[in-house]
Amino acid sequence: MHFNKTKIVATLGPSSAQPDIMLQMAKAGVSVFRINCSHGKPEDTRHYIRLVKELNQKHNLHISTLADLQGPKLRIGEVEEGIELQPGDTLTFTNHYCVGNAQRVYMTYKQFPQDVRLGEKILLDDGKLILEVIDTNKIDEVKARVIQGGPLKSKKGVNLPSTKISLPCLTEKDLEDLKVALDEKVDWIGLSFVRSATDVAELRRIIDHNKSHARIVSKIEKPEAIVDIDNIIDQTDALMVARGDLGVEVPMQGVPLIQKLIVKKALAKAKPVIIATQMMESMINSLTPTRAEVNDVANSVLDGADAVMLSGETSVGKYPVQVIEAMAKIIKHVEDSTLRPQLEHSIPTYHSVRFITDSICYNASKISNQIGAMGILTMTHSGYTAFKISSHRPDSYILVFTANRDILTQLSLVWGVKAFYYDKMTTTDESFADIAKICLDNGLLNRGDFIIQIASMPIYEKGMTNTLKITQV
Repeated sequence: MHFNKTKIVATLGPSSAQPDIMLQMAKAGVSVFRINCSHGKPEDTRHYIRLVKELNQKHNLHISTLADLQGPKLRIGEVEEGIELQPGDTLTFTNHYCVGNAQRVYMTYKQFPQDVRLGEKILLDDGKLILEVIDTNKIDEVKARVIQGGPLKSKKGVNLPSTKISLPCLTEKDLEDLKVALDEKVDWIGLSFVRSATDVAELRRIIDHNKSHARIVSKIEKPEAIVDIDNIIDQTDALMVARGDLGVEVPMQGVPLIQKLIVKKALAKAKPVIIATQMMESMINSLTPTRAEVNDVANSVLDGADAVMLSGETSVGKYPVQVIEAMAKIIKHVEDSTLRPQLEHSIPTYHSVRFITDSICYNASKISNQIGAMGILTMTHSGYTAFKISSHRPDSYILVFTANRDILTQLSLVWGVKAFYYDKMTTTDESFADIAKICLDNGLLNRGDFIIQIASMPIYEKGMTNTLKITQV
């Protein structure tokens, strides 16, 4: 049996959103398709989610869907062609619509004049242009001096690293996209520009109100989020280190250590973590990645990330299938080495609510390493044991059997996990024998392999995991 334990998230777009290409990408190693709501209407989101569902049904796959909300992304409006800003120039941001030039640009964010303070920096186009606020009339206009110049282009993003923004975390567009995503039973919702745990709680309230099973990926790209990271991790289901905006909002040299810190904290709480932005950027136009990109993907695997993500590489790039193949090769090479992530086990805390289950998951991971088990087989309804075992990063595969179809595709984001539908809950012993046979028939295990099986006993109660059994197939 071989499948990469570190998962690949690929963004759908014009280059990849065709059933035959998506199937090739799935065969090459994609576990999650991301739908970027920033670049389309709610109907596009619906279309993409349905494409993934049809692919799953037709080919018996469990690929996960991640709808990534735009969030309060600030942008300037249209700008005339060929505008170049020079250091020392003054640029006026106005809330009144106009086609921009070297003197004035339209700013989509209405509270901008009230929120900014003199001396604060305005960064345009991922920080390529840097300006400083020299005046605001507090109503509809902000004047800024150019510090670092360059070409000014239409609809570019605006970052305000030191400004407290008064926009809600979910904009009107986000609420429209969210409605479609929840209607279509998406697996994961990406929440952009999370500032605090209350942003996550707000999205959770909407998801619960809609009686949806969608889980939340909190995107870490603001300095405020790093300050509140422990509370955010407690509130969320997964995290994304979104290095694009993060590298503009905080000094870029801080990003590698922030990445490592977030991965470590997330794993301690058994929350999956995705590393995103510019992983294989040069492969948008080239058939081979740069050496630095190869290093970046490998280091993310070594850090212990659950998943590595591609954006433009698969949505608009020339080689959507080849970039997956290249990424999968790097992941496999690192995972086959002795340097693969061996994370400190977070020992379960006695008398916690799930102490028994946590203890079984912890010891299953430990024993599997001691006896060289090929797989840890778990039966679960909520997916809890899958997340927990995965966070211990055992050497073996984690094979999950569930009658809960909602988590079948969700678990595709989680490190080391492969999920199967199984609904024959008779006795624990019968189910244990049954799922071992399924693994054998599917070529996931060979005769003579050691496996560890965990479940609740009696099995039909779907209660707390309380049983661990070591078996030789």
